[in-house]
Amino acid sequence: MNIDHGIRLEVTKKKFLKFFFIAIVFLGLIITWLGFGDRGFYHLYRMEQERRAFLEKIRRLEAANQSLLEQIERLQKDKEYIESVARRELNLVKKDEIIYRFEQDQKDQNQEAKQK
Repeated sequence: MNIDHGIRLEVTKKKFLKFFFIAIVFLGLIITWLGFGDRGFYHLYRMEQERRAFLEKIRRLEAANQSLLEQIERLQKDKEYIESVARRELNLVKKDEIIYRFEQDQKDQNQEAKQK
């Protein structure tokens, strides 16, 4: 009876190890699928990074939009601002106004061209 009990214990131990190994493999596959599957954690992480990048882009575009709206409002109401823009962008001058132009050396012209 003692030998029979030992054989049963060994068979039970082998079954348990087989079941344990299959369970570990199954859990490994599930964890891999959850981590790297089509809708896994890695995909979720990438989507969150993309969402944050889009939110930052939206924030920058809203700031630029607000700046343009303020500029439009000033152009509609502020005569001095209109004059300054016309002078700066269209090189307009007042009547009897003298414009002094100074020559720039080649190095200064290259730096100015790079800044634009």
